[in-house]
Amino acid sequence: MYHIPIMREKIVELLNVKRGGLYLDATLGGGGHSQAILDAGGRVVAIDRDDDAIAYCKAHVSGDITYIKGTYENATELLKNVGITELDGAVMDLGVSSHQLDDGARGFSYMHDGALDMRMDRTQKMSAYDVVNGYSQETLEEIIRRYGEESFYRRIAQEIVKRRQQKPIERTIELAELIRASVPYRKNGHPAKKTFQAIRIEVNGELKGLYDAVCSIFGLIVRGGRLAILTFHSLEDRIVKSAFKEFATDCICPKQLPVCVCNHRAIGKTVCKQKPSELEQSQNPRSTSATLRVSEKL
Repeated sequence: MYHIPIMREKIVELLNVKRGGLYLDATLGGGGHSQAILDAGGRVVAIDRDDDAIAYCKAHVSGDITYIKGTYENATELLKNVGITELDGAVMDLGVSSHQLDDGARGFSYMHDGALDMRMDRTQKMSAYDVVNGYSQETLEEIIRRYGEESFYRRIAQEIVKRRQQKPIERTIELAELIRASVPYRKNGHPAKKTFQAIRIEVNGELKGLYDAVCSIFGLIVRGGRLAILTFHSLEDRIVKSAFKEFATDCICPKQLPVCVCNHRAIGKTVCKQKPSELEQSQNPRSTSATLRVSEKL
């Protein structure tokens, strides 16, 4: 399977999919969530930057679905280009797909050997190779610290720079083993996991437009419609949580102001925050880190 959709049935249930309604899948992947919406009677417009994902879904997903190549940061513009200005709901399954991780040639995984790549859109120029071999030590430290939340960021960056002075670092396993040797001890997970996450986020600019994307997509949803978002690490989840909190808050003025001057009114209410069931986590270990948040348009 290209990708195992996480909380597939729960997301369709929480979206309250109505027959004939139009739903955005802003991160198509393997099309699991799109197919579930279609099976429930909805129509889907799906966005993804990965040509492999779109090609796979065109061959395997059935129903009233429109495909758009692009990123969720540009969702409103992309939808406007095809005449869509309103949605009955939307889903965003953030992060990397199982297919991208399992295909060593994509260069995302510290478990499979391949050229350092990590581009979700393989037409873009910058890859993981450019980050690892071209960024200064200071910049590498900042990326690994901020995007990977890695406590050994300085030591890892130092070792990367030291190694590449001898020859470029070209393979995923080469980088993973270098990181393993740089980290003295890690109880849970592979020592390279956080650094690979950091580099992937930098290559694909995953966090730069996320807050604005969540806000703009929510703005297209009709009253009573819902936005469901799956996040896989704390950086994504904080951004989504912050956006949902603003949707559900009236005044957003600084607390020191004696009276409200922003005139902001709540436009949404948080429906839930959930984790996958224990059964799903046991059947699909990659779901363990997932968090689902859902907000409803007022």
